[in-house]
Amino acid sequence: MTTNTAKDEALDLTRACELAEEEAGTAGPVIRVLQKVQAHYGYIPPEFLPEMAEILEVPLAKIFGALTFYSQFYTEPRGKYVVRICVGTACHVQGSKDILDRLKGDIGVEAGGTTPDMMFTLEPVACIGSCGLAPLCLINTETAAHQTPALMVEKIAAIREKESASVAEE
Repeated sequence: MTTNTAKDEALDLTRACELAEEEAGTAGPVIRVLQKVQAHYGYIPPEFLPEMAEILEVPLAKIFGALTFYSQFYTEPRGKYVVRICVGTACHVQGSKDILDRLKGDIGVEAGGTTPDMMFTLEPVACIGSCGLAPLCLINTETAAHQTPALMVEKIAAIREKESASVAEE
């Protein structure tokens, strides 16, 4: 099964179907399949959901319910680097809004957006749960504690430099 992504490139959903087939007939497969598909593609292609329902023999509404209930599932392609800025109370008081505003300009996307080159997704989050490290940011799984706008811009610049160097080596 193939479909088109937002970038109008053919997306092969064969692997997604295989992942669903591995879980077919097991107890409570929906979350596991969503996790596996997202791990493979970086998001869950909405076009796959009817196929998933058919393979798992569960109502599409049940899959859609799980997909929309859990905030860790994404139905849009995301950047290679997901930059999360905590905007919870402790981080807000310590200046996380300034970090978010600066990164919107530096990265060039609004909150929740992804750069056209699919390098960065900028995501404000309600609370990361480490208020003593405020303001706290995450770049993928790397924690950046006690951040400032300037420190985060430096981190983004370092990522861009690293990515440019790896492209130049290819």
